[in-house]
Amino acid sequence: MTAWYTCGQTKRVWLMNQEHLLQLYEQQIKPLPRATRLQLLVRIAQDLGAPESTESEAELTLLDMEGLGADIWHGIDAQQYVDALRG
Repeated sequence: MTAWYTCGQTKRVWLMNQEHLLQLYEQQIKPLPRATRLQLLVRIAQDLGAPESTESEAELTLLDMEGLGADIWHGIDAQQYVDALRG
């Protein structure tokens, strides 16, 4: 699943599953020259090492994530699912 979801009132977050990330890597990043991939790696490392902004993930509440993953449960009866787990 890849989709946008609204986090809180204004922040939109892009969700990308592992399969899509691997496909992106194989098709777009892996073919790049080694030096370019190393530059990308450095940029990612710098990004991860930077202090978090004022809108960090830690500030999210459960209500901000309302509806996240709803498409995964589309067409699944909640009671039947729970019954199958308990069965």
